[in-house]
Amino acid sequence: MPYNLVVVGGSGVVHEGDGHDHSGHAHSHGDPQIYAGYFEDSQIQDRPLSDYAGDWQSVYPYLQDGTLEPVWQHKAEKGTKSVAEIKAEYETGYRTDVERITIEGDAVTFYKDGKPTKGSYVYDGRETLTYKKGNRGVRFIFRKTDGDADAPQFIQFSDHGIAPAKADHYHLYWGDDRAALLEEVTNWPTYYPSSLNAKQIVGEMLAH
Repeated sequence: MPYNLVVVGGSGVVHEGDGHDHSGHAHSHGDPQIYAGYFEDSQIQDRPLSDYAGDWQSVYPYLQDGTLEPVWQHKAEKGTKSVAEIKAEYETGYRTDVERITIEGDAVTFYKDGKPTKGSYVYDGRETLTYKKGNRGVRFIFRKTDGDADAPQFIQFSDHGIAPAKADHYHLYWGDDRAALLEEVTNWPTYYPSSLNAKQIVGEMLAH
C-alpha cells in the first residue's frame, strides 16, 4: 500500500480524527454530542459514497508551511497539552503523500505528486470503534471492485457523522487489509474541499 504511512503503536494517543475535543461544536453536524463521539447504536445508519463526493485536498501541506499554527494555539488554550505536543500529534495524524482525492459516482481517484490512481468502490459495511477516552466513532468502509492495481483494496471514512449527511471534511484510512486499518488510530490523513483556501480551512478548524 504505497499511499498511506501507517504508524504502528505510536504514542497511544487515541485521536483517530474522532478523539479530539469538539464540545459545543454543532456546525452543520446536527447533534454536537454525536460529533464528539457519544451516541447510541440505534442512531447509526449506513451511508453512501455520495456523502463524500467532490474534490478534496489534504491539509498536511498547511501543517508543513505553518498555516495551521493558530489552530495549535487554540487547542493548547482549551486543553492540557502544549502547542508543540499538539503539533507533533497532528504531524503524525495528517501525514500523507496523497495531496488530493476526487470522488465521483463509485470512482475514487488518489493524486500523488499530481499522478492519478483510480478505483471503483462499493459499500462494505461499517465498524464502530471505542476509543480510550470513552467516546466512539464509526468507520464507513468501501471495497474496491475494479481499477488500477495500485489503488487500495479498502477505504474507510471517518467524519464524525453516523448517518447519511454530506461530509464537510473527513479522515481517510486506506490499504489492503480491512481489519488492520481498523487498528490505525495515529495516522488519519484529513481532507477538506479543494475549493477552500488556507484561511478558510483555518477558520473551519477553529470552529471545531
